[in-house]
Amino acid sequence: MKIVITGASSGLGREVAKLFIKNGWQVVVCARRIEKLEELTKLSDKVTAEKIDVNDTENTPLILNRLLSENGKTDIYFHAAGIGCHNRELALDKELAVMQTNCKGFACCIDTAFNYFRENGGGHIAAISSIAGTKGLGASPAYSATKAMNNTYLQCLAQLSTMTKAGVKITDIRPGFVATDLLDKNRHYPMLMNVEYAANKIYKSILKKKRVAIIDWKYAILVFFWKLIPNFIWERLSIDAK
Repeated sequence: MKIVITGASSGLGREVAKLFIKNGWQVVVCARRIEKLEELTKLSDKVTAEKIDVNDTENTPLILNRLLSENGKTDIYFHAAGIGCHNRELALDKELAVMQTNCKGFACCIDTAFNYFRENGGGHIAAISSIAGTKGLGASPAYSATKAMNNTYLQCLAQLSTMTKAGVKITDIRPGFVATDLLDKNRHYPMLMNVEYAANKIYKSILKKKRVAIIDWKYAILVFFWKLIPNFIWERLSIDAK
């Protein structure tokens, strides 16, 4: 069994990669900072590493197509590349950088994987979005909006797969707060999960081919209730990490 993972240099992507490696999969790990992948390649002779910058929308499809195709058919493509930040000041460079990576970079990779699977008898795409995509968070506008785009885009592809009989399964992984480098270490985050715990939940959700996986049950309850809050109330709430 073979999986290609983009965004494997740190955080959830790295920890999930370790689980697939531990369980004997052929694993291709990709990231912009390829030097960060060196440790993973030492864990098994079934691990290979490749440099990919998801924002390089000209070269990334070519590289990713090659990785998906070589050394046997790929069973799973896992997209864990993404960025985010608090941006109450609406610094434009920060907003646009998040949109570039989380929208253009995301679509570039996800579309490439979808078309590969469609042309090769089907497969499975899993991607990390966020519970932030279910309601807009005023402290992180671009992050929330791009994650909502991820949620909707994956839903579109799930429907497209059915419409075209492409045989592509889609898993949308929506974590709550996880202790990775994505978070500001000077802030306090409620219900913070350690990265190993969250990665284990994600790994199991991918193997079960869940359509949507909220990580974990506490956040599933939270999201259920905050979806019930009318917008005119939601927009008057102050929701932010302290």
